[in-house]
Amino acid sequence: MKDLHADIIIIGGGLGGVAAALAALKMGRSVILTEEYKWLGGQLTTQAVPPDENPWIEKDGSTASYRQLREGIRSYYRRHYPLTETTRGLSLLNPGSGNVSPLTAEPRVGVAVIGEMLAPWFGTGRLTVLLDTRPVAVEQTGDRFDAVEVDSREYGPLVLRGRYVIDATELGDLLEMGAVEHVTGAESQAQTGEPSALPEADPMDQQAVSWCFAMSYHPDEDHTIDRPAEYDKWRSYKLDFWPDRQLSFTGPDPVTLAPDTRPLFAGDSDAEGIEDNWHYRRILRRRNHAEGHFPSDVCLVNWPQIDYCEGPVVGVPPDEARRHLEGARQLSLSMLYWMQTEAPRHDGGTGYRGLRPAGEVMGTLDGLTVAPYIRESRRIKALFTVTEAHVGVEARDGLVGAEVFSDSVGVGSYRIDLHPSTAPRNYVDIANWPFQIPLGALIPERIENLLPACKNIGSTHITNGCYRLHPVEWNIGEAVGALAAYCLDTGETPRGVREAPGHLAAYQQLLRQRFAIPLEWPTHIYRTPRMELFGRAE
Repeated sequence: MKDLHADIIIIGGGLGGVAAALAALKMGRSVILTEEYKWLGGQLTTQAVPPDENPWIEKDGSTASYRQLREGIRSYYRRHYPLTETTRGLSLLNPGSGNVSPLTAEPRVGVAVIGEMLAPWFGTGRLTVLLDTRPVAVEQTGDRFDAVEVDSREYGPLVLRGRYVIDATELGDLLEMGAVEHVTGAESQAQTGEPSALPEADPMDQQAVSWCFAMSYHPDEDHTIDRPAEYDKWRSYKLDFWPDRQLSFTGPDPVTLAPDTRPLFAGDSDAEGIEDNWHYRRILRRRNHAEGHFPSDVCLVNWPQIDYCEGPVVGVPPDEARRHLEGARQLSLSMLYWMQTEAPRHDGGTGYRGLRPAGEVMGTLDGLTVAPYIRESRRIKALFTVTEAHVGVEARDGLVGAEVFSDSVGVGSYRIDLHPSTAPRNYVDIANWPFQIPLGALIPERIENLLPACKNIGSTHITNGCYRLHPVEWNIGEAVGALAAYCLDTGETPRGVREAPGHLAAYQQLLRQRFAIPLEWPTHIYRTPRMELFGRAE
């Protein structure tokens, strides 16, 4: 089995893994970065989810390199796409003109821009990227990781050896492989003191997995797919708390839990400002480009109707996890087939047979994303755990602002948005204050040279809901990559950096000055109208 060596081994090429690699490379360190799938970028690319971001993202609340990623996507469209002159001139270009985000775009563009950001480092000899590569085991001595064994589709079995290991996998794979103390699912109120936690802990209560897909629309054509194998099951499926069958345009409102019906189309598919499913997650708008270049818009389906609640994919045997992932695929294909054949049309009749799976956009043949959308991971037992009392508006009991952390390594804000779960249970939706990312939540209780860089940090089932999205994951990864490099430069441990005031101050200065990572929110955000500040009217 061939050995490869680098200063830092990063397992998982999502946004956190990429950001960690860039930070370590900028500090002169060598990096091996692996990714289970064929693309880097995680939830932005293989899962195709447009960035879920804070309301101030264009000016505040992200690192400089995350802004570089965002502006890189806009620049890529300006350089390579036949945009109309009006669209090209928009300083805040939203390529897909989707309502869900100020930057809806095709996943392939995210892949390309990440490639551009990494490109300068390959020629240094300090960056190795292994795609289609998954971890299979770890080697340990005491409280240290010595190596990670991986299986590469191209190179076969490999042993990756480094002085620091970063787990940036979507499910916290190394935590289980290395018997790292961790938590899965929902904690109890007694464990966390959170008012929104369950009366009793349930490790199997995990947010639903969704297998997203993309589709274009050609009203004069028939693109009906083959009837999915599990269509009969999903056609009649109804959760007790769901207001209609799963295959419908009606689901629970995340806040009120009242029935909420959002049709596929509420009028002209090219019009602006329409509140329907087509406009909400549109990732390509043909009218932003030269006439005739694109035959249709492209819409990403990441709706409550494809949230899979039949069972979790963490903490269960591999065969069961695979069965649930295939169930999520079948649910999504069934939703597409239902829309093509049985869905009530906005203009009368049933079925939109012109819906075409947009596989060419997703990098697949069936229109589904390369990878499932994972909302919840194994989470390390950390030196510090962020709870609802640190960030939740009601749980803060009248205090203005989130908890202030002296060991902050970044900031973020996203409403605590827990999707229906595998318990199963309905949405949990909680207003949060814009928050900081504490260094203590990034350091395991025991293992000395393993750091998390995805959804596997020291959060709870509740606070995972606001620490799991794009800019926060990127910030976590960048801080962790810089931390590993700082520790190699100084000989200090991550725990020692946090506990030694001089090291903590030097590390935070590094984050501020070299990486332009904000460690606190500007005070002006608290003058923001409540609807914008909390994501919804409170």
